[in-house]
Amino acid sequence: MIKVLSHIIIALLLMVPTTNAEESNMSKATGTFEISMIPQDDGAANMGRFQFEKAFAGDITGTSIGQMLSHRSSVEGSAGYVAMEKLTITVDGKTGSFHAQHTGTMQAGDQSASISIVPDSGTDQLTGISGSMVIEVVDGQHFYTLTLSYSVRPYTPAAALNLVQPMVY
Repeated sequence: MIKVLSHIIIALLLMVPTTNAEESNMSKATGTFEISMIPQDDGAANMGRFQFEKAFAGDITGTSIGQMLSHRSSVEGSAGYVAMEKLTITVDGKTGSFHAQHTGTMQAGDQSASISIVPDSGTDQLTGISGSMVIEVVDGQHFYTLTLSYSVRPYTPAAALNLVQPMVY
């Protein structure tokens, strides 16, 4: 009987929709950044490995540091890269840091990239930050658009399962 009641409670908890305890407000930050690329030894991997540093201006002020791996194929205009970046910035009047994950490809000169804030990587006043970034390079100048929101950790039924105690009759 106890086992049956526990399973019923668990099933009911799993049917509860996941909701945020606080509405998240989306905002956009735009501006420019300067970047310096520092080549690193990639051994025999036939990849480009770089450490990079950025200085942001505009709606974001601060710096970042990251690591990038890339490969340019033998076909002109085709390449790929991945990177992890730690940004220590002020945005929307909030100061802290977070990590961004990059992935990108280029085929016949057509570029595609995705830059996302790593979930739960925000610190200090940027705790709860989420979002994505788009980078454009125009005439050698780097521009960014960061779409972001802040929220508290959402309710998850799995977290509530730790609170379920079997009922004893």
